Amino acid sequence: MLPRMSDPVPPKPPGPPRVQLQIDEPVAQGTYTNIVLINHTENEFVFDFAYLQPSNPIAKVRSRIISSPRHTKRFLNALQKNLERYEERFGKIELSGEEEPTVH
Repeated sequence: MLPRMSDPVPPKPPGPPRVQLQIDEPVAQGTYTNIVLINHTENEFVFDFAYLQPSNPIAKVRSRIISSPRHTKRFLNALQKNLERYEERFGKIELSGEEEPTVH
């Protein structure tokens, strides 16, 4: 049976809540890194973002992020989508053989 115009419209299911970010000024300035080391256990991923200076073999860790496997996968998917949008707008990002990820 088709709905009549007088039938109430069922409410839409609620979407995800809108998140408002609060950011302190030092964090808002950001931290430049040019290398990330990734480790994991069964329950978490650990990302050590570091800066490797030219001609210095020691990379200084500037930030460590610890994340659940589920959140890490959501992050990966969001990163992939954002890279696709970036390349659509600005062109393909080319990697040389030296820039391929090193996996230990």
